[in-house]
Amino acid sequence: MISPGLLDTAAALLDACRARGWMLATAESCTGGLIAATLTAIAGSSDVVERGFVTYSNEAKMELLGVPAGLIGEHGAVSEPVARAMAEGALARSRTDIAVAVTGVAGPGGGSADKPVGLVWFGLAQSGAALHSERVIFPGDRAAIREATVAHAFTLIRARV
Repeated sequence: MISPGLLDTAAALLDACRARGWMLATAESCTGGLIAATLTAIAGSSDVVERGFVTYSNEAKMELLGVPAGLIGEHGAVSEPVARAMAEGALARSRTDIAVAVTGVAGPGGGSADKPVGLVWFGLAQSGAALHSERVIFPGDRAAIREATVAHAFTLIRARV
């Protein structure tokens, strides 16, 4: 279930994008579509949310977003280069003004010393602006990490709108 506070944040983000006439795309791995689901839980979101890519597997990242296999092979799916390539791919493969991408380790398993549970890489691509990436380690269980990832994605987009 999506928290009421996150829905309020989503509604405000949609209003800000709408005011600028912007369309938005998401490219999601560790959230499995939760960013797009939260945005589209708001009535009228179709005038802002153009599409969402759920690219949980490496193959999906390559096929749907054009992430180079060598990039995944060299850095791993949970990495800055892959998050950046996901965001660029989502922007290039949509009719949008801005795209956010997330790839991370939501847990409870799958973490390592280099890539602990809670690690999420964000990518933000925008037409005519510099590509942005950010690394965050969120505390909590799987649900908390995923919800925090959605909230942080909204914060990154909101900073550009």
